[in-house]
Amino acid sequence: MENQKCKGMRDLLPDDMQRFRHIEDAFRDCSSKWGYQEIRTPTLEYLYLFTATGTLLPSMLGKVYSFLDWDGWSGERVVLRPDGTIPVARLYIDNLSKQETAKLFYVTNIFAFEKTGEGREKWQCGAEFLGGATPMADAEIILLAEEVMHRLGLGQVELHISHAGLVKEAIKELKLDPGEEAKLTSCVLEGDWQALLLAADSCQLSAISRILSLLLSFKGKSSGFLQNVEALAPQSSPGFNSNLEDFINTVSLLDSLNCNYEIDIKAIRGFEYYTGICFQFFAEGNKIGSGGRYDNLIPLMSGRGIPACGFALYIEPILSLIADSCQLSAVKESGVLIKAEELTQEVAKTCFTLAQSLRTSGHIAELDFAGREGSEYRWTISVSGRKPSPFTLLDHKQEQRRNVSSIAEVLNYIK
Repeated sequence: MENQKCKGMRDLLPDDMQRFRHIEDAFRDCSSKWGYQEIRTPTLEYLYLFTATGTLLPSMLGKVYSFLDWDGWSGERVVLRPDGTIPVARLYIDNLSKQETAKLFYVTNIFAFEKTGEGREKWQCGAEFLGGATPMADAEIILLAEEVMHRLGLGQVELHISHAGLVKEAIKELKLDPGEEAKLTSCVLEGDWQALLLAADSCQLSAISRILSLLLSFKGKSSGFLQNVEALAPQSSPGFNSNLEDFINTVSLLDSLNCNYEIDIKAIRGFEYYTGICFQFFAEGNKIGSGGRYDNLIPLMSGRGIPACGFALYIEPILSLIADSCQLSAVKESGVLIKAEELTQEVAKTCFTLAQSLRTSGHIAELDFAGREGSEYRWTISVSGRKPSPFTLLDHKQEQRRNVSSIAEVLNYIK
């Protein structure tokens, strides 16, 4: 029988893992230096956590991996996590709710049943700021994400920003009956923004129709544009105006921080639990991250009212963007391959002793008893056991060969 991996899953080969760890290391280092602490949540979570918060609409239930977790004669339906933020919110409620603020980060996999059979398991790096209520918190998570991407050398990254609260309030401005409002919201969640314009036109509300037309057609960097929209909306509801003011405040702060962005109201999909600023990152046409504010999420999960915002960077598309030069070149520069010229007990003992001494000194030291050809490391050391020079060093970078008499001299030469 032919061995095959499960459909939609991916094997990560050694070269893939080098890039994967490079992404992880950069993300962990940046997050830690910003004061965030690492957590890890279970792969399985109860399904109701995602349905109760609106993350999984009825039409989306067929896209998750779920089953009954039997407990005696009863059972609770569980799911392979389809989202990274919900488990973090649950962890906070269960363990950290006495803290006024919590800055948490994670590296995790999520699962979704894609009909195409591709990408059913996806990896992401995420950070959540629980307790951050101001535009400064929104700016912090955006700048943290950008610092990670800069560390990875991703080059030109585009930031597209929108505001979920503003979109939701715009729908309310149409004063539809509950059924029609729910249907329109579902269309917008699926990316059908034309339905929103058509609904505004059919309601014959010229003011909100004009505002929506302006918001949905504009793409560019200008906090002044939002202020012009605000001037057109004096008769709008307090909810619409307060969300627009929040959007203006956050964008103005980004301006003062010299953060490049593009306002694009349509640059959000699936924003069920988001309440404020939303954003997406793009590089070379690929979406590599997203995030936003979700102030109502923890109360929806029976936690106390606490504002929150966060982001996730998508590892798979970033893997393909990282240049070969990022693949742990420092490891190759300091790495050593130790080859035994004779397969005797004495030579083997010397090889193991040398390898341990090199590792203690901070080098990568790999033993080779099979006589392989070539090496990705800078150094190759042949061990013969013959005195007075039992070690032969080959520096592949400088193309130099040297006979050495002791382990101490080896360490001194390659330090």
